[in-house]
Amino acid sequence: MKFLVTGSAGLIGSQIVKDLVQQNHTVFSCYHDQKPLQGIPTRLDLSDKKQIIQTLQETKPDRIIHLAAMTSVDLCETEKELATMINTKSTETLAREAAKQNTFFLYVSTDYVFDGVDGMRKEEDSTNPLGFYGKSKLEAEFSLKKLTSDWCIARTSTPFGIHHKKESFPLWVKKKLEVKNEIPVLIDQFTSPTYVPNLSKMLIEIAVRQIVGLIHVSGATRISRYALAELIAEKLNLDKKLLIPTKMNTMNWNAQRPKDSSLDVSLANEILNEKPQGIEQSLRSLLLELEK
Repeated sequence: MKFLVTGSAGLIGSQIVKDLVQQNHTVFSCYHDQKPLQGIPTRLDLSDKKQIIQTLQETKPDRIIHLAAMTSVDLCETEKELATMINTKSTETLAREAAKQNTFFLYVSTDYVFDGVDGMRKEEDSTNPLGFYGKSKLEAEFSLKKLTSDWCIARTSTPFGIHHKKESFPLWVKKKLEVKNEIPVLIDQFTSPTYVPNLSKMLIEIAVRQIVGLIHVSGATRISRYALAELIAEKLNLDKKLLIPTKMNTMNWNAQRPKDSSLDVSLANEILNEKPQGIEQSLRSLLLELEK
């Protein structure tokens, strides 16, 4: 099949492109600045509506996996116009063009569409984003629902894995503890950390099978940042005393974050062959990958 993947040089995108190429699919790897390592590099400026339409008309993909986004939560708060253009408007343009071509459209959204008052949110739970990042992603979800094409919204939480540029949380913790640095870690923020190779397989399965609707695809474990950092320290025999318990209200952030944005993955467990992994299994896989 022909896939078009936006954000293909990022943490999740580079894994998806790698996996799709291994499965012998044709992959148009869309990027803005950083050229992807695999697939057919396809430059795409999400602020350019004409270019988005032209790219889709030229490539005519069977499936689109839309990952590219402005993900800096604080930057979205200060640059709302840009966040709207990149996260909301471009998604609408892509989806509208996909509908014209009868192309299945998979949009990757976020746990930040919830306010975090309660965790383990299900797909049908009401949304209430605290910050503009969550709002811009939720607006994109709304615009998708107005279109008649085949689409799926897949929400995920705190992706982590190995990337040549982007350092995800477990690797940041590992690096700091190895050089005996004390690090402040939040004890009152809970998420569902998602191992990127697991997420990639789930997203590819959704796209290939054309699973329509809304689905939560994250890790299967609700855990605090602090407990996750402790787990990493234990597995690597590093000093847990260097982890300094910290609370969210002491953070100097521009944007409010949800306290508990963990996701309920019962539906994914029920309908996907690739199941959401628990944190123990995910960390084991990550450490094995690091050894290689």
